[in-house]
Amino acid sequence: MAADFRLRLWRSLLLLLSFSYTQAFYIPGWSIKSYKDNEAIPLLVNKVYSDNTQLQYAYYDLPFICPPTGVHHAGSSLLSGQSISLNLGEVLRGDRIMQSDIELFMGQDQECNFLCKKTVTRHDLKRAREMVEDGYVAEWIVDNLPGATSFVTVDKSRKYYAAGFKIGYKDISTSGHTRYYINNHLTIVIRYRKAPGKDGERGGKVVVGFEVYTKSIGPTKREESGCPTDINEVDTAMELYLQPNSTDFSVQYPHSSYHPPESEQDLEDGATLDIPYTYSVYWREDDKIEWAHRWDLYFVNQEEGSRIHWLAIINSLIISGLLSAIVAMILARTIRGDIKTYKDAAMEDGKLKGKRKSRPSSGARTPKTGEKVGTGLLDQVGDTENDADVSSDEEPLEDVTGWKLLHGDVFRAPAYGYLLAPLVGSGMQLVFMAVGLLFLSSLGILNPSFRGGFVSVGVGLFVFAGLFSGYFSGRVYKTFGGLNWRKNTLMTAILFPGLLFALVFILNLFVWAQASSTALPFGTLVGIIMLWLCIQLPLVYAGSWFGYVRTGAWEHPTKTTTLPRQVPTQAWYIQSPQSILLAGLIPFAVIFIELLFVFQSMWQDKSGYYYVFGFLSVVSIILILTIAEVTIVTIYIKLCSEDYNWWWHSFFVGGGSAIWVFVYCIWYYFTKLHIQGFVSSLLFFSYSFMACVVYGLLCGTIGFLTAYAFVRRIYGAIKAD
Repeated sequence: MAADFRLRLWRSLLLLLSFSYTQAFYIPGWSIKSYKDNEAIPLLVNKVYSDNTQLQYAYYDLPFICPPTGVHHAGSSLLSGQSISLNLGEVLRGDRIMQSDIELFMGQDQECNFLCKKTVTRHDLKRAREMVEDGYVAEWIVDNLPGATSFVTVDKSRKYYAAGFKIGYKDISTSGHTRYYINNHLTIVIRYRKAPGKDGERGGKVVVGFEVYTKSIGPTKREESGCPTDINEVDTAMELYLQPNSTDFSVQYPHSSYHPPESEQDLEDGATLDIPYTYSVYWREDDKIEWAHRWDLYFVNQEEGSRIHWLAIINSLIISGLLSAIVAMILARTIRGDIKTYKDAAMEDGKLKGKRKSRPSSGARTPKTGEKVGTGLLDQVGDTENDADVSSDEEPLEDVTGWKLLHGDVFRAPAYGYLLAPLVGSGMQLVFMAVGLLFLSSLGILNPSFRGGFVSVGVGLFVFAGLFSGYFSGRVYKTFGGLNWRKNTLMTAILFPGLLFALVFILNLFVWAQASSTALPFGTLVGIIMLWLCIQLPLVYAGSWFGYVRTGAWEHPTKTTTLPRQVPTQAWYIQSPQSILLAGLIPFAVIFIELLFVFQSMWQDKSGYYYVFGFLSVVSIILILTIAEVTIVTIYIKLCSEDYNWWWHSFFVGGGSAIWVFVYCIWYYFTKLHIQGFVSSLLFFSYSFMACVVYGLLCGTIGFLTAYAFVRRIYGAIKAD
């Protein structure tokens, strides 16, 4: 029966996996919008970003880009340069979406439109060259689709998109000097098809692709309108360079192509350069792309990774299966055998006591030579009155060894329990948030079309989960014998969120200094504080009151003695640091392969989208099982070594793999990334540290609750008849 249930469970998981793999990009019919012929479609500009830095900038904040005119264009209620409403997730990810001056009309090709002539100084050119050097790309948006650069696979069988387009490029001249060019002409290709349903029958069309092709065209050979005389044949590119304002150089090299470097004195000479910007628009009908699958092209280049995802799942299943066998052996053989031996010894001891009933019930007798006095099980720790199993006149159970000796100490409240309880509460808050995000993402509700939705919903779930945080924290605190539950509530609501907010605020100061759009606006910071103090704090209070006052502490199967046992010297592999590191390796091995894709999506391809949440959900389930099994094995070994200090140990063992994840972050930084600059490196390591803390709290809480259930189970079996 159990085997059939497990088989059905895995079939359901694989069915969910296959469904999410094909449908998690987009939900058909979700906010679909169609356009009539010649209907205006707004083009929005967002930001520029680079894989070589963590600093992003709003597109219109660049000093060498055409500024918005501030006029009203057809198809939008906003003025040019006016920001659209953003959700919290979009703000947190650095989006700054604004209405542009580029006009698009469904089905109308535009050979060339002049946008502006931007006059830039030497300082602006220097900034442009630095951004071209860092490989910055720009993101535009049409009908909620990001503008993309189109590529084809090596065998030319498939086309795929890379979101964004480069603002410029660099080239090495024959003299060995690097020259920088700006992409000042953009060719926009929008692919469309007939709208589905009755709307299509009435002439409606939907956008299924948005491509941007760049070109650098010099200022010469232009018409009066500002457009190039021939867009296809370009003689010179638009170089980001001004010759030094030096009379000696002009006289010595009147027709030279040599580019001497600019000096600091040259930067202040007031020289300027005019950069003309133009664009073209072409509409192409494409019936091969369904509207519901128009995001697929952004993921085609990642489909080959599906084999690696399956390999990750198989690897995780093998590790989890081996651990399951070990845990089953511990539960089915070792522990049951120990409990049976304990009960047999207790029954035998009871028979022996029955034969000695002729002993006087009161008074004291003089012990005979060699006879032991006060050798009851709990006499070894100096207390017999609170023992649930052995009275003061009982003889010892000779066969009782290992973890069974700890029944009077195993539930002793840990040191610094007032700190462990809030951590467990925060961990349960993160567990609820993570489960909710994975569930919604696997169903396709959180998809790339819902820009910023993953972060926004995550923040909402985290705030709402304050109820669970307060409940578990209050109940664990009551179990540890805590008295001031309001103080525990305040610590639960402030400890982890407060540390997280403090770190974000400090990092924000560094980003503010760089004038980056990654910096959170002051209003957003105030809004986050209000969410924290006005919504989450009351929810934590309500949950803590219910967990501490109404529900109360968990009941333990054995009573705790007054004086603690002396813990014997432990083997090196059982001691906390070594045990935590060794145990953390196993969960890390489960998620190692999937981490590669997550990191690539976060750090190397920030314009891309992580979409295989079905695989991630399955790996997460296996990870939870692995953490539970590793914690059970580790705590059982610790108890068998007569060490009852398992509370904190179970929490750290569960979250021990976070240490290896952070080590992996360091390795990834030095081997895979090309991040430059102090602020970008600081952001990488700070964000990585925060992510590892979140992961550690989440997994540590799972390990703690699993160990607690395991310990209650085995010591409850001793007390059972």
